[in-house]
Amino acid sequence: MGDKQNQIQLDLRLFRIWIKATTSLFKNIQKDIEGYNLNFEYFMILELLYSKGPHPVQKISETLSIPSGSITYVVNKLEKLGLVERQSNPSDGRAFNVVLTEKGEALFNEIFPKHVATISQNLSLISNEEKELLIELLKKIGIGAQSLQ
Repeated sequence: MGDKQNQIQLDLRLFRIWIKATTSLFKNIQKDIEGYNLNFEYFMILELLYSKGPHPVQKISETLSIPSGSITYVVNKLEKLGLVERQSNPSDGRAFNVVLTEKGEALFNEIFPKHVATISQNLSLISNEEKELLIELLKKIGIGAQSLQ
């Protein structure tokens, strides 16, 4: 009984610390994003387009786990801000890709290096070897948790 109780206590401790660390990190990153006068969803879409190029609306919705009902609204808002535009999809004439405009690209050329620096600063407390280990461990937990669903 003692071993099982110790295991439960260890699992709970790990979970609590993980949640606190994630919450603190997320708050710092969110504060950084808000400093650019963007909300989190807008930033995530712009970052996806900046890093990975044009995407169909449906693919953005799936990739970022934004419900299909909200994604059109968010893309429309970004379009009104002049940061993205819809272009015909070359492989499917009926579909559209969402693309960064020159204004959107210029904005991200300016803010993305600052954003990356903020992330790096927040993760600078552990060594590169520890980061590699943490990546492997989190992948293992994530894949395991998905298989339990």
